[in-house]
Amino acid sequence: MQTVYSLLAAFSAYLVGSLAFAVIVSRVMGLNDPRTFGSKNPGATNVLRSGSKAAAVVTLLLDACKGMVPVLLVKAFGRPYGLEENTIGLVALAAFLGHLYPVFFRFQGGKGVATFIGAVFGIDWVLGIATALTWLVIAFFFRYSSLASLVSAIFAPVYYLFGDRLAWYAEAPIAMALFMMALLLAWRHRQNIERLVRGTESRLGAKKAKSTAG
Repeated sequence: MQTVYSLLAAFSAYLVGSLAFAVIVSRVMGLNDPRTFGSKNPGATNVLRSGSKAAAVVTLLLDACKGMVPVLLVKAFGRPYGLEENTIGLVALAAFLGHLYPVFFRFQGGKGVATFIGAVFGIDWVLGIATALTWLVIAFFFRYSSLASLVSAIFAPVYYLFGDRLAWYAEAPIAMALFMMALLLAWRHRQNIERLVRGTESRLGAKKAKSTAG
C-alpha cells in the first residue's frame, strides 16, 4: 500500500503542477493568452509583458505554491501512510514535471523556475532562501534572468548536499530529485544558453532602459 500511496501522491502533484496559472490568471484578468506573444512561454515573466504587474506577481506566487504545497502536504500528513523522503522527492519532481508538461494544456508548459524554487522551499525553507538569494544575486550583478535561474538550479542540490547535518540530513532521493529538476530546467533553457553564449540574451530592464533613453 505504501507504493500505491506514493504513486497517488505523485500523480496528484503532477495534476497540481499541470495548472498553468499564467494562462488561468490571464484569462481571469482579461489579458491575452501568454502563449500568443513575447516568448510564448506560459510563465510569470511573459505575463509581465502583457503590462500587468499584478497578474505577473499572482502567477509567480501560484506557480511557486504548486511546487511547494504538495511537498509540504506529504511532509505534514504522509508519515502515517509510510510516505517519507522517497515520496517527498518524487512529489517535488512530479509537480515540476507538471509545470513543464501540463496535461491540461497539451503538454506545453513553462520553464519551471518558480515551481522549482517553490519545491525547494517545501523541502526546507533555509534551502529555499539560499536558492532564492542565489537567483537574486546573479540577477542583480549580471542582469540575466536566465543565467540567474540556471545558476540557482545548479546550486540548489549542491547546497542540499553541503548542508548535510548543518541544517538538515541530506537524503539520497531528495538530492536525486533536485539534480533531475536542475537538469530539466537547464534543458528548458537551452535556447537561452545559446543566446548567452552568443551574447544576444536580453538583460533585465533592457527594454525599459532603451525606452527611457528614447
